[in-house]
Amino acid sequence: MFDRPQGGERAIVVYIYDKTQEHNKTPTHNLDFNSPESDSDNALQSPRLVNLLNEFKELASAAGAEVIGQVTGSRASPDAKYYAGTGKVEEIAELADTLEAELILFNNPLSPAQQRNLETKLKRRVLDRTGLILDIFALRARSHEGKLQVELAQHEHLATRLVRGWTHLERQKGGIGLRGPGETQLETDRRLLGARITTIKSRLDKVLRQRQESRKSRQKSKLPTVSLVGYTNAGKSTLFNRLSKADIYAADQLFATLDPTLRKIDLQSGEPVILADTVGFISDLPHELVAAFQSTLIETTEADLLLHVIDAADPERSQHIEDVDQVLAEIGAGEIIELRVYNKIDLLETFEPRIDYHAETQLPTAVWISAEKSLGIELLFEAISAHIGGLQIHGHIVLEANEGKLRAALYAANAVKAESVDELGDLHLELKTTETAIQHLLQDHTLDILRITKSESLTS
Repeated sequence: MFDRPQGGERAIVVYIYDKTQEHNKTPTHNLDFNSPESDSDNALQSPRLVNLLNEFKELASAAGAEVIGQVTGSRASPDAKYYAGTGKVEEIAELADTLEAELILFNNPLSPAQQRNLETKLKRRVLDRTGLILDIFALRARSHEGKLQVELAQHEHLATRLVRGWTHLERQKGGIGLRGPGETQLETDRRLLGARITTIKSRLDKVLRQRQESRKSRQKSKLPTVSLVGYTNAGKSTLFNRLSKADIYAADQLFATLDPTLRKIDLQSGEPVILADTVGFISDLPHELVAAFQSTLIETTEADLLLHVIDAADPERSQHIEDVDQVLAEIGAGEIIELRVYNKIDLLETFEPRIDYHAETQLPTAVWISAEKSLGIELLFEAISAHIGGLQIHGHIVLEANEGKLRAALYAANAVKAESVDELGDLHLELKTTETAIQHLLQDHTLDILRITKSESLTS
C-alpha cells in the first residue's frame, strides 16, 4: 500500500526528552544535554530516563531488531517537522550512515507528517513507539481473537498515516480495467482500509458475544475470578503456571503473553476459583491497543480480586506500579480489590517470603514471593484465601419437596457440600458458598436469607 523505505533489523534507537510531557517527572537538573549528544551515554544522566531508554531497547529486541546505536536529546517542545531538531536529525543520519543502519526507532509519538518527513530525510524506515509495540503484538498474537485485535489496532493506526500520505497515493488510477471516475489511489486505500476495519470489528463483536456466553456459564457456577495483572515481564505467566500447574508460554521478554488464559484452581480451603492470566501493561501504552483489547481486558474488569504482580528487583518498580494502576483506572478496574504480589525476591539480597497486612482490617495487602523458585507460593494461596475465603458462608438450609428449582440452583452454584432427607421428605442441605453467590440466589430465586442457619461465617 505504501512506497516506503524497506526496513531491516539493524536499528538505531532515538529518544528525545520532551520537557512538556507530563509523564516525564524526572527533574531536568539531572540531565547533562550540553555534552556531545553523539555520545549518548553522556547525554543521559537521569536513572529514570536511562531505564526508559533501556526498556525501549528491549522492545526493539523483542521485535527482532538488532540495536547498533542510540541518539538522545532534549527539547523544550517537539519540532513540528521532525519532532527532533534539524541538527539532531543530521546527527541521526550521520550515525545511520556510519553504522549502516536500516531502521530508525523513535521512543516518542510521531505524527504522520513527522514520520513521513523523517523517512524522506533519513532515507530509512522510521517507526515510533506505538508502531513498534504494534509490531511486537502482531508477532506474539496466537489466538484468532488476539490476531483480530492486533490487526484492528494496526489498521486504525495506519489510517492516520493515510492523511497526506506518500506521493504515489495522489495519482489517479489508470489502465485497462482500472479506469474510473477519477478516484485517487489515496482515496481507494482509505476506502479499502475503512472496509477492512469494519469487517474486523464485526468479527470481534462475534468473538465478544461468544466470550460473554462463556463468561455467563462461569458466572452461573458463582466461582470467584482472580485476575493476574502487572507490568510486562513481571513474571505473571510463570506465576500462573505455578498456581495452576499449567504449562503456558512464559519467557523473559516483553509481551510474552497476549491472549488471556483461564484455569480453575483450588485454594487451601478447597474453594475453587477461576485464575486468569492477561496481557502485560507498559508505560505510555498506546490508546489504540487499550481500545482494541477491551474484550480481552474484560477478564480483568469483571474479576473479584486482582493479583498485581510486581518485579521486586526492578529499580523502576514504583513507577511501574503507578503505570499499571493508571491503565487499570482507564479500563474501569480501578475499584477492584488489589493484592500486590512482589515477585522475583530471589534476585534480592537476604529477603524471605512474607505477607504484609493492613493495619486496621488485617487483610493481606502484599505478598513477597519468587514464582521461579517456588518461594512463598503457600503464603500467596493463604492471602488469596483471606480475600476470597473471607466471603465464604458455611450454613444449613431445609427445603421442602416442591423446591426442586432452588435445590438445582444451589447445586449449579457449587454451594452444596452434603444432602440428606428426613422422615417428612424435607431436604437438608449443608452449604458452603460465598456471599456473592447467595446474593445472586436471593435475586434469582427469592431465597430468604433467614432460612440459612449459618454454622460458620468466615470474615478474616
